[in-house]
Amino acid sequence: MSRSRILRGAVLAIAAGVGLAMVPAGAQAVEPEGPPLAQRLAAKVTVDAMNRHLIAFQRISDRNGGRRAPGTPGHEASVDYVLGKLTAAGFDVTTQQFPVPYSEALVEKLVVGGTNVKMHMALYTPNTPVGGITGPLAVVPDNAAPGCAAADFAGADYTGTIALIRRGGCPFAQKQQNAAKAGAIGVVFANNVDGWLRGNLTSPDQALIPSGGVSLVDGLALREKAGQSVTLELKVLNEQRTSRTVIAQTKTGRTDNVVVAGGHLDSVVEGAGINSNGTGSAALLETALQLGASPKVNNAVRFIFFGAWEFGIIGSPYYVANLTFEQQLDIAMYLNFDAIASPNAGYFVYDGDTGPYGSGHIKKSFVDYLTARGVPTEPIALNQRSDQLAFLGVGIPTGGIHTGLTGAKSAAQAAKWGGTAGVWFDACYHEACDNLGNIDRVALDRNADAMAWVTASYAISTEGVNGVPPRAERAKVRSLSRAAAVTAADSI
Repeated sequence: MSRSRILRGAVLAIAAGVGLAMVPAGAQAVEPEGPPLAQRLAAKVTVDAMNRHLIAFQRISDRNGGRRAPGTPGHEASVDYVLGKLTAAGFDVTTQQFPVPYSEALVEKLVVGGTNVKMHMALYTPNTPVGGITGPLAVVPDNAAPGCAAADFAGADYTGTIALIRRGGCPFAQKQQNAAKAGAIGVVFANNVDGWLRGNLTSPDQALIPSGGVSLVDGLALREKAGQSVTLELKVLNEQRTSRTVIAQTKTGRTDNVVVAGGHLDSVVEGAGINSNGTGSAALLETALQLGASPKVNNAVRFIFFGAWEFGIIGSPYYVANLTFEQQLDIAMYLNFDAIASPNAGYFVYDGDTGPYGSGHIKKSFVDYLTARGVPTEPIALNQRSDQLAFLGVGIPTGGIHTGLTGAKSAAQAAKWGGTAGVWFDACYHEACDNLGNIDRVALDRNADAMAWVTASYAISTEGVNGVPPRAERAKVRSLSRAAAVTAADSI
């Protein structure tokens, strides 16, 4: 790594108020070996350029009610911004429009035993009457899948109660439907991991009774308050709207072995979504612009900015479902980038060793690059809730990186990466405070470099993922094959 690049990282770290990733004593962070295109692209994707895109997303949000949520003018303006940049750069660009069941909380209130408890509405929940619904708190017994079977509600009278059900084991809609059949008039879902919880009832027609979610800590506290009076009040706007996904592909490279890189462009209704997922979108956009529409690559590169992630991950499944099997075969891999600059950043890489063949190679590519840059990583499950799930579901190799959202950074992680132990990776996740002041620009720089490096490397060759060699290697194999055939013919 050049001295100027090391100094740039140090200055950014000081400005962000975080520590640099630890490098073993006597070791020096260096650029790993790789294709020249990967080296050039990683150098050309800069923090300044990405920050300009983030400023654009922030101003779009500020001009549109403080949000870039799907089905709102803020998201449409975000789509137009990305679409305009990619079109001007010469990419083949299309948009895919699809229906979205829009859901926005106007009132969210939970009072237990006279005490207010922070709660978020479950997606697609029905409204309560004005003033709310009131009943005793009924705690559904804990097991491996609480509330997932009608038998979980046997042995107690849930008529007129508000049921407290721990997350896990089955969809929220199923738990809520079982509670309603048992006589409950409302449901409070309690998280089973650190962080607050919204819950998703899948669709308005599956939502039977008013429901919302609380954090792990509040859920544990509520379990001790069984029988106390609960008032739940929800006023929700539910209506059908549309959203759009932006798809841009290079004009060069094989179109039957495409490298796809993507992330979601929308925010929650509550805020601008600058870390989640403005950072992933900004890095994707700048990587595309610096790669250019007609790069010298062996494999085409497709950049996708999905819509409607925040309403239950709709855009990416819709996109994959509308591909034929042959079109799916044309995709060599999918690389996912969701929240890559959390303010208390970790460096997580999807554990492709458990995924479709080739996913382990993608994981190693990210780990090798970041490790060479002096940034240690940790694996996370490949089935994390994000846009890669749709590609995983049809067997496409996947991978990606992100910097953590809910959950607190451990002492060991703080020692390894800097930052603050005991604090969420992103305390503003899905909140109004997820704005321009909520990102770590050191993490943005490092992860965008990794994104550019890995994307460009696979644009040259996907041989390690699916056995497809680069053009020069294919020509060499054909030449050797012809020579062998001539030799065999001469020997007859």
